[in-house]
Amino acid sequence: MNKNELINKVADKTGIAKKDTEAIVNEALSQVIEALKQNEKVQLVGFGTFEVRERASRSGRNPQTGETITIPATRVPGFRAGNKFKDAVKNEIR
Repeated sequence: MNKNELINKVADKTGIAKKDTEAIVNEALSQVIEALKQNEKVQLVGFGTFEVRERASRSGRNPQTGETITIPATRVPGFRAGNKFKDAVKNEIR
């Protein structure tokens, strides 16, 4: 499912116009991104938690030259599924 399909399904389920649903979905996603930029955790009970994870610097290799390089430390977004989400997926796949 892509973003447009999500918007269409939410609009159909709620009866809200697709244009308004798109604005709501976009704003919800923007708020998650803004919170993560501020190093805040976004916890949606029953769904999961979005958080920023610190990735330490490490050494790697340039595949073309074989030269050892240092990959700098960085921050990356992470998601941890909630128990209800995990259980729903686990029980549906057979």
